[in-house]
Amino acid sequence: MKKLIECVPNFSEGIDSNKINSIVDAIKFIEGVTVLDVDSGRDTNRTVVTFVGEPFDVLEAAFLGIKRASELIDMTIHKGTHPRLGATDVCPIIPIQDVTMEECIKYSHQLAKRVGQDLNIPVYLYEKSAQKPDRENLAIIREGEFEGLSSKLKRANWKPDYGVEPLNKLAGATVIGCREFLIAYNINLNTKDKRLATDIAFEIRELGRSKRKKNPKSLNLLDGEIVRNKDGSPVKVPGMFKNIKAIGWYVEEYNRAQISINFTNYKISSLHHVFDAVCELANMRSIRVTGSELVGLIPKEAILASGKHYLNKQGRTLGVSENDVLECAIQSLGLNDVSTFKVSEKIIEYAIADKATKLMDLSGVNLISSISESSPAPGGGSVSAFAGALGAALLSMVAALTHEKKEFINKKKKMSDFGEQAQKYQRRLMELVDEDTAAFHNLMSANKLPSKTPLDKKNKAKKLFLANKLATDTPLETAKVSLEIIRMSIEIIKHGNPNSVTDGHVAAEVGLAGARGGCMNVLINLSSFEKIEDYDSKIVEKVDNILKESVQLHRKASSLTKKIISHNI
Repeated sequence: MKKLIECVPNFSEGIDSNKINSIVDAIKFIEGVTVLDVDSGRDTNRTVVTFVGEPFDVLEAAFLGIKRASELIDMTIHKGTHPRLGATDVCPIIPIQDVTMEECIKYSHQLAKRVGQDLNIPVYLYEKSAQKPDRENLAIIREGEFEGLSSKLKRANWKPDYGVEPLNKLAGATVIGCREFLIAYNINLNTKDKRLATDIAFEIRELGRSKRKKNPKSLNLLDGEIVRNKDGSPVKVPGMFKNIKAIGWYVEEYNRAQISINFTNYKISSLHHVFDAVCELANMRSIRVTGSELVGLIPKEAILASGKHYLNKQGRTLGVSENDVLECAIQSLGLNDVSTFKVSEKIIEYAIADKATKLMDLSGVNLISSISESSPAPGGGSVSAFAGALGAALLSMVAALTHEKKEFINKKKKMSDFGEQAQKYQRRLMELVDEDTAAFHNLMSANKLPSKTPLDKKNKAKKLFLANKLATDTPLETAKVSLEIIRMSIEIIKHGNPNSVTDGHVAAEVGLAGARGGCMNVLINLSSFEKIEDYDSKIVEKVDNILKESVQLHRKASSLTKKIISHNI
């Protein structure tokens, strides 16, 4: 598995397309990176570029982007609604795949040092990379913005982490650091009043607001007099949500006010809970939320959680396809309100996915045709996984049909849970269809490696062992998951709609095919190892147990099905 990191530099240019394209082209110059998103805003005068790749390539692309921005952007004339400190305002580095936070902190130092030394740009390290506690928060580093930078740099406590005089006076300063995945999210209001958006932003953000006395002549809390402590400092009221930063602004392009929100940890404060809270707060102020928009990308986990939240609120089953869950989230959050939300571009897992055509992307006719050709792959391993996936799909169907029936209202929760688990098994088995074929091709490639020298032989032996292990692990997982399909079928036959009992039984039938087929593919691949112990000394026993239990559970499913059918005749 390749090491992957994400970089999301924010450049202080959102109007001049030539400058924006030039900066993006500098990033794209590094072949190893993939630019996932370029999001520009005229009112903010800011462009957020999202790209991923292996660490060395990402660091090189980030440096080139920062360099190009420093050459093109004159901060002395820059105007925009978003707070900013420099031509490249902030450049976060985020671990994505097979990379630790500690590694990313080292990468952030490498990039910051190079930017400071080679470009004469002051660099502050923030978030996980911060060297001082008061520099963890980006908002604190940005205080005074670009206009206050010169005086800030003269203060001993604001000496940059990297970069010395002479200062690049046109480019300002840059903030670099390692952080968790940040979701940049805007909620749209049916008002032009920025003060109302700011009022709500203060309510939801973790930092909260200054406490104010209620002004009887105004509904806006910002009109009240600030309550102060004895030392004159304002009394603070904490906000509603942890790990939330928010401000209000007016967007001329959309002719409305927005609440601009950063989720610094979406696992603690979720999109849907914040969105629902803003809807309530807006109603209290006699305005309405019209929808929302995502700036950049979002992890699939975060938006699926929102989809499930709204399905629950609607009393619908969670045992539906991933596409249906996503569609529910998109519609409920109003993500198509001001721009089109494209799943393939806005969800990070889909954006970085291999775009090559997969077996499961083929039509049923073409998949069967592909299997029937005179090629060893796709073969029995992929077909076994496909059989199991069909069984999981049937279980999901019966669970959904039962969930919808009024006479089974007491089983709604159970059926929703069953359906959700069935969908999980279905997705995994569909992945295994392609993974089994890929494992075969990987094994063929390993067999073709040269073996002329001792070093070649050693390398080939290592690659062959790993390829054989993968080719055995894959059908073993197919067998294990298919066994669970048979087990679940018994519960569906017992508790599901009796009219769909045979569908539950067919799930057991194809589940048995998946389990048996997976097991047989494991056994035949064991001959590739010099000793079975090289793979797993107890593997034959484990396979026998799967086969035995599969047959027993299948027999039980058949008996239950016949009993229910006989009772209904």
